[in-house]
Amino acid sequence: MGTYLLNISFDFEYLPLLIVVAIAWLVPMLLSVMRLQRIPAVILEIIAGFFIGRYLLVQSSAESMEILEFLALTGFIFLMFLSGLEINTDQIIASFPRRKLNLPGFLKNPLLVGLVFFILTLSLSYAGATALSAIVFVPNVWYFSLIMVTTSVGIIFPVLKNRGETLGHYGQMLIMAAAVADILSILLFTFTAFIIGKGFRPELLLVFALFILVYIFYILGRKLETTIFRKITFQLSHAASQISIRGTLLLILVFVVLAQILGKEVILLGAFLSGLLLSFFLHKERSLLMIKLDGMGFGFFIPVFFIMVGVKFDPAHLGEFDNTLIPFLLMLLILLYLVKVLPSFLWARIFGRKRAIAGGFLMASRLSLIIAASTIGLGLGAITEGINASFVIMAVITCLISPMVYNNLNPIDRKKGRKVVIIGGSSTGVLLARRLQVHGRTVIIVEHEERRYKEIKQKGISVVMGEGTDVHTYWKLGLQSSDYIVVHSGNDEENIRICEMIRKEFHHENLISKSTGAKIEQALKRLNVEIMDVRRTLAATIENLILRPGTYHAMVDTYETFNVEEITITNKQVEGMQVQEFHFHKDCMLILVQRGIYKFIPHGESYLKRGDIIIMFGTEAALEDTRIRCSG
Repeated sequence: MGTYLLNISFDFEYLPLLIVVAIAWLVPMLLSVMRLQRIPAVILEIIAGFFIGRYLLVQSSAESMEILEFLALTGFIFLMFLSGLEINTDQIIASFPRRKLNLPGFLKNPLLVGLVFFILTLSLSYAGATALSAIVFVPNVWYFSLIMVTTSVGIIFPVLKNRGETLGHYGQMLIMAAAVADILSILLFTFTAFIIGKGFRPELLLVFALFILVYIFYILGRKLETTIFRKITFQLSHAASQISIRGTLLLILVFVVLAQILGKEVILLGAFLSGLLLSFFLHKERSLLMIKLDGMGFGFFIPVFFIMVGVKFDPAHLGEFDNTLIPFLLMLLILLYLVKVLPSFLWARIFGRKRAIAGGFLMASRLSLIIAASTIGLGLGAITEGINASFVIMAVITCLISPMVYNNLNPIDRKKGRKVVIIGGSSTGVLLARRLQVHGRTVIIVEHEERRYKEIKQKGISVVMGEGTDVHTYWKLGLQSSDYIVVHSGNDEENIRICEMIRKEFHHENLISKSTGAKIEQALKRLNVEIMDVRRTLAATIENLILRPGTYHAMVDTYETFNVEEITITNKQVEGMQVQEFHFHKDCMLILVQRGIYKFIPHGESYLKRGDIIIMFGTEAALEDTRIRCSG
C-alpha cells in the first residue's frame, strides 16, 4: 500500500519528469553560454530528447511515460493556443479591401497577397507530393502536401524583430503570409483529419460550430468589457487568484473539450481558435498577460512536447526507404524550399527580386506546426513512420538554414539612417525639426499652405508642399518602413484621418501623434499610433520645473551640447561583456539598460547582451563613438 494524504498517492515516479525538466532548463543555458542564441532551443530539445529516450528513460514505468505523454499533449495544445494568440487580428481586419482593387493596390495588400501566396504554395506542394509518391510510398498525397505548406511564425517573427523589420511593409507582408498559412493550414488539417478518421459525414459540418462559438464569445467579451466584470478582473489579475490566467485556461479547455466531443482530430483547431479569440481582446494588457502565458507554455509544457518528440523519434524508421533514403531527403528538402521561394516572386515588383527571394527562404523555415501536423498524420495513417521521421529532420534543417540564407540575401544596411516626416509646419513642428537635426536625423516637413511652406524653406529646413491625406505625398518622399511619421496637423480629426490613411495604405507603424482628450486617444489607440498626451506632458513638465528644475533645464536647454540617445547593441563582440570592460568614452555616461520589456540601472559588473538598448547621455562625438562600437 502506498502512502496517501487526502487521497493523493505519493507513489508516482518523478525521476522521468525531473530528467525532462532538467533538459528543458539546461538547453537555453548552454545556448547562452556558447553564444548560440540564434539556434532555436527546440532543436536541441528534440536532439536531447532523442538521447535521453535511448539512455535515461528506458527503465521508466509505463505509468510515468503516460504522464509525460499527457504533459506533452498539453504542451502541444498550449503551442497551438499561443500560435493563435500570435496572430495580429487587428492587422488582418485592417487589410480587408474596402474599395475596388487594381494591380498595384492588390500587391500592396498583405492579406490578399498572403492568400494568393498560400494558394500557390498549396498547388506546388500537391504537385511535389505527387512526384515524390512515384519514388516512395505515400499513403495520403493530399495530407503530405498539407504538411509541406506549413511555415513557422515562431522563427520568422524573431528574425524580423531582431532586424527591426516587423513594423514595415516588407515585414508585415511576410508576417501576414505566415499568419494566413497558419490559419488555413490548421483549417485544412482539421477537415482532412476528420475525413480520414471518420469519413465524409454530415457531422463534419459540426466543426463550424466552433466558429459560431468564437463569435458568441467575442460578442459576450465585448459586453463584459464595459461592465463591472472588467473592474473585478483587473482587481484580481495580480492577486493570488491570478484571475486572468485562470480565465485563459478556462477558455482553452472550453474549446478543447468541445473539440474532443466533435472528434480528437478537431482538438488542434479548438486550441488554435481559443488563442485567436483571445487575441481580439489583448491590446493594452497584452504584454503582461503574454509574459505569464509564455512563462507557463514555453517555461514548462511546450519544452516537454518537443523533448518527447525527440524521445519518440526512431531513426530506424528511415530504413523503410532502403536505397531511396538520400534521394528522398534531398528531393524533400528542395521541394520544401521551392514551394515557398517560387510564390515569393509576388513580392518582387514592390521589394525587388532579391528581397522577395530572401523572404521566400525565410518563409520556408518550419518548426512546431510541421512536427505537429506530421505527428497527427502518423496517428491517422496518412503518412508512414519514415516520412514522419523525415519531416522532423527537415524541421531541424530548415529552421537552421533559412534565417542564415535570409540574412545573407537581405543584409541590413547599417549606413541607412531613419528619416522623420513631420506632417504640419507649425512652430512646434519646426522646433522639433531643428532639435532632431542637431541629433543628425534627416527631417522633412509636409506643409499644405504655400505661405508657411516658403517661411519654413527660408529657415533652411527641408519641406515639401503636400496634403497629409494624399497618398502621393508619401510616394514622393520615398517612405521607408524605418521612417518615423509625426502627425501634427493642428486638427485632431485630421490627425486621425491621416493616421488611418497611412496605416491602411502603407501598413506603416512608426506613427506618432498627439492626444487632447479621451475620445481622440481611443481613436488613435485603435490605429496603434504612439500617443503623446498633451495634458500629461504639460503636467510632467511643470512637475519637473518644481521638483527637479536643474535636471530639467540641463536636459532641455543644453541639447546642442549634450544629448540623450538610445543605442542598440548589435556587435557580437560586446555580447557577455561587463560594463566596466566596455570603457565608455569619457564624455558620455550610461544611464539605463533596456532588455526586452525590462529596464535596470547598470553597475560595473552588469553584463551587456546583443539586443540590449543602452540609454546614454553625453556629447555627440562621444555618442557617435559608442554607436560605432556597439554596432561593430
